Amino acid sequence: MPEHVPGSDADEGSIVARAQDGDLAAFELLVSIYQVRLFRLAYRMLNDRLDAEDIVQEAFTSSWRSLPMLSDVNAFGGWIYRQAMNKCLDLLRKRSVHPEALTDPDDLRSTCETGANLLSSCCDPADSAQCAAAEDELAQLLNALPPVQKACWLLREIHGRSYAEISDTLKISPSTVRGTLARARHRIAEGMSPWR
Repeated sequence: MPEHVPGSDADEGSIVARAQDGDLAAFELLVSIYQVRLFRLAYRMLNDRLDAEDIVQEAFTSSWRSLPMLSDVNAFGGWIYRQAMNKCLDLLRKRSVHPEALTDPDDLRSTCETGANLLSSCCDPADSAQCAAAEDELAQLLNALPPVQKACWLLREIHGRSYAEISDTLKISPSTVRGTLARARHRIAEGMSPWR
Protein backbone atom coordinates (compact mmCIF):
# COMPACT_ATOMS: atom_id res chain seq x y z
CA MET A 1 0.00 0.00 0.00
CA PRO A 2 1.47 3.42 -0.96
CA GLU A 3 2.65 5.54 1.94
CA HIS A 4 0.61 8.72 2.48
CA VAL A 5 2.71 11.84 2.85
CA PRO A 6 1.71 14.01 5.83
CA GLY A 7 0.75 17.52 4.80
CA SER A 8 0.02 16.43 1.26
CA ASP A 9 -3.00 15.05 -0.55
CA ALA A 10 -0.80 12.59 -2.45
CA ASP A 11 0.93 9.36 -1.56
CA GLU A 12 4.71 9.16 -1.81
CA GLY A 13 4.65 7.27 -5.11
CA SER A 14 2.65 10.07 -6.76
CA ILE A 15 5.09 12.67 -5.47
CA VAL A 16 8.02 10.62 -6.78
CA ALA A 17 6.33 10.33 -10.19
CA ARG A 18 5.88 14.11 -10.32
CA ALA A 19 9.53 14.58 -9.34
CA GLN A 20 10.55 12.15 -12.09
CA ASP A 21 8.73 14.44 -14.53
CA GLY A 22 10.93 17.32 -13.37
CA ASP A 23 8.63 18.85 -10.73
CA LEU A 24 11.17 20.50 -8.42
CA ALA A 25 8.55 21.24 -5.75
CA ALA A 26 7.70 17.53 -5.57
CA PHE A 27 11.38 16.66 -5.16
CA GLU A 28 11.73 19.33 -2.45
CA LEU A 29 8.86 17.63 -0.61
CA LEU A 30 10.75 14.33 -0.79
CA VAL A 31 13.85 16.07 0.54
CA SER A 32 11.84 17.48 3.44
CA ILE A 33 10.53 13.98 4.26
CA TYR A 34 13.89 12.19 4.17
CA GLN A 35 16.52 14.81 4.97
CA VAL A 36 16.44 14.49 8.77
CA ARG A 37 16.19 10.69 8.66
CA LEU A 38 19.19 10.40 6.35
CA PHE A 39 21.20 12.89 8.38
CA ARG A 40 20.57 10.86 11.55
CA LEU A 41 21.72 7.72 9.81
CA ALA A 42 24.81 9.32 8.27
CA TYR A 43 25.78 11.06 11.50
CA ARG A 44 25.55 7.85 13.48
CA MET A 45 27.59 6.01 10.86
CA LEU A 46 30.29 8.66 10.46
CA ASN A 47 30.34 10.46 13.82
CA ASP A 48 30.95 13.74 12.01
CA ARG A 49 28.29 16.37 11.36
CA LEU A 50 29.97 17.93 8.33
CA ASP A 51 30.58 14.57 6.67
CA ALA A 52 26.98 13.56 7.41
CA GLU A 53 25.65 16.79 5.91
CA ASP A 54 27.83 16.26 2.82
CA ILE A 55 26.63 12.66 2.45
CA VAL A 56 22.98 13.71 2.62
CA GLN A 57 23.52 16.48 0.08
CA GLU A 58 25.38 14.11 -2.24
CA ALA A 59 22.63 11.49 -1.88
CA PHE A 60 19.92 13.97 -2.84
CA THR A 61 21.99 15.47 -5.67
CA SER A 62 22.69 12.08 -7.22
CA SER A 63 19.10 10.95 -6.65
CA TRP A 64 17.76 14.02 -8.48
CA ARG A 65 19.98 13.17 -11.46
CA SER A 66 19.08 9.48 -11.53
CA LEU A 67 15.45 9.74 -10.40
CA PRO A 68 14.06 9.23 -13.94
CA MET A 69 15.72 5.79 -13.94
CA LEU A 70 13.90 4.64 -10.78
CA SER A 71 11.46 2.06 -12.13
CA ASP A 72 9.25 1.67 -9.04
CA VAL A 73 8.05 5.01 -7.66
CA ASN A 74 7.00 3.27 -4.43
CA ALA A 75 10.60 2.15 -3.80
CA PHE A 76 11.97 5.67 -3.33
CA GLY A 77 12.49 5.33 0.45
CA GLY A 78 14.67 2.25 0.22
CA TRP A 79 16.45 3.67 -2.82
CA ILE A 80 17.43 6.94 -1.11
CA TYR A 81 18.50 5.09 2.06
CA ARG A 82 20.68 2.83 -0.11
CA GLN A 83 22.33 5.82 -1.78
CA ALA A 84 23.10 7.48 1.55
CA MET A 85 24.35 4.27 3.16
CA ASN A 86 26.58 3.43 0.20
CA LYS A 87 28.13 6.89 0.42
CA CYS A 88 28.70 6.41 4.17
CA LEU A 89 30.33 3.03 3.66
CA ASP A 90 32.50 4.42 0.84
CA LEU A 91 33.70 7.22 3.11
CA LEU A 92 34.41 4.78 5.94
CA ARG A 93 36.46 2.63 3.55
CA LYS A 94 38.49 5.70 2.61
CA ARG A 95 39.32 6.45 6.23
CA SER A 96 42.44 4.63 7.31
CA VAL A 97 41.28 4.13 10.91
CA HIS A 98 38.02 4.04 12.83
CA PRO A 99 36.51 7.47 13.49
CA GLU A 100 38.23 9.28 16.33
CA ALA A 101 35.18 11.01 17.76
CA LEU A 102 32.71 8.94 19.70
CA THR A 103 29.03 9.26 19.05
CA ASP A 104 27.75 11.79 21.55
CA PRO A 105 25.11 10.14 23.75
CA ASP A 106 23.16 13.42 23.78
CA ASP A 107 22.93 13.14 20.00
CA LEU A 108 21.76 9.55 20.31
CA ARG A 109 19.05 10.73 22.71
CA SER A 110 18.02 13.74 20.65
CA THR A 111 18.02 12.00 17.28
CA CYS A 112 15.94 8.95 18.13
CA GLU A 113 12.93 8.76 15.84
CA THR A 114 10.61 8.56 18.83
CA GLY A 115 12.32 11.33 20.78
CA ALA A 116 12.79 8.92 23.69
CA ASN A 117 16.09 7.79 25.17
CA LEU A 118 17.52 4.65 23.63
CA LEU A 119 17.59 2.87 26.95
CA SER A 120 14.88 4.23 29.20
CA SER A 121 13.24 7.31 30.55
CA CYS A 122 14.71 8.43 33.87
CA CYS A 123 13.18 10.91 36.32
CA ASP A 124 15.25 10.50 39.49
CA PRO A 125 18.65 12.34 39.35
CA ALA A 126 20.53 9.18 40.35
CA ASP A 127 18.65 7.19 37.71
CA SER A 128 19.33 9.93 35.17
CA ALA A 129 23.06 9.75 35.88
CA GLN A 130 23.00 5.98 35.52
CA CYS A 131 21.06 6.23 32.25
CA ALA A 132 23.53 8.79 30.91
CA ALA A 133 26.46 6.51 31.77
CA ALA A 134 24.73 3.56 30.11
CA GLU A 135 24.07 5.66 27.00
CA ASP A 136 27.76 6.66 26.95
CA GLU A 137 28.61 2.97 26.98
CA LEU A 138 26.13 2.27 24.16
CA ALA A 139 27.69 5.05 22.06
CA GLN A 140 31.14 3.53 22.57
CA LEU A 141 29.87 0.07 21.69
CA LEU A 142 28.25 1.37 18.49
CA ASN A 143 31.48 3.08 17.49
CA ALA A 144 33.41 -0.15 18.03
CA LEU A 145 31.18 -2.18 15.69
CA PRO A 146 32.43 -2.88 12.16
CA PRO A 147 30.69 -0.55 9.65
CA VAL A 148 28.30 -3.16 8.21
CA GLN A 149 27.23 -4.35 11.68
CA LYS A 150 26.71 -0.75 12.74
CA ALA A 151 24.73 -0.07 9.56
CA CYS A 152 22.51 -3.14 10.09
CA TRP A 153 21.86 -2.24 13.73
CA LEU A 154 21.08 1.42 12.99
CA LEU A 155 18.84 0.65 10.02
CA ARG A 156 16.87 -1.95 12.00
CA GLU A 157 16.81 -0.66 15.58
CA ILE A 158 16.73 3.10 15.03
CA HIS A 159 15.24 3.53 11.55
CA GLY A 160 12.88 0.55 11.68
CA ARG A 161 13.82 -0.77 8.23
CA SER A 162 12.78 -4.33 7.37
CA TYR A 163 15.31 -7.10 6.78
CA ALA A 164 14.49 -6.97 3.06
CA GLU A 165 15.09 -3.21 2.95
CA ILE A 166 18.40 -3.58 4.81
CA SER A 167 19.37 -6.38 2.43
CA ASP A 168 18.60 -4.15 -0.54
CA THR A 169 20.33 -1.12 0.98
CA LEU A 170 23.55 -2.93 1.86
CA LYS A 171 23.49 -5.33 -1.12
CA ILE A 172 23.77 -8.39 1.09
CA SER A 173 21.42 -11.35 1.37
CA PRO A 174 18.60 -11.33 3.96
CA SER A 175 20.29 -14.23 5.77
CA THR A 176 23.52 -12.21 5.93
CA VAL A 177 21.51 -9.29 7.34
CA ARG A 178 20.10 -11.57 10.04
CA GLY A 179 23.54 -12.94 10.93
CA THR A 180 25.19 -9.53 10.90
CA LEU A 181 22.43 -8.02 12.98
CA ALA A 182 22.60 -10.95 15.43
CA ARG A 183 26.36 -10.40 15.86
CA ALA A 184 25.83 -6.65 16.40
CA ARG A 185 23.07 -7.28 18.92
CA HIS A 186 25.21 -9.86 20.71
CA ARG A 187 28.17 -7.47 20.98
CA ILE A 188 25.94 -4.67 22.23
CA ALA A 189 24.11 -6.94 24.69
CA GLU A 190 27.42 -8.32 25.97
CA GLY A 191 28.82 -4.80 26.40
CA MET A 192 25.67 -3.56 28.07
CA SER A 193 25.33 -6.54 30.45
CA PRO A 194 26.75 -4.60 33.43
CA TRP A 195 23.89 -2.11 33.02
CA ARG A 196 21.09 -4.65 33.40
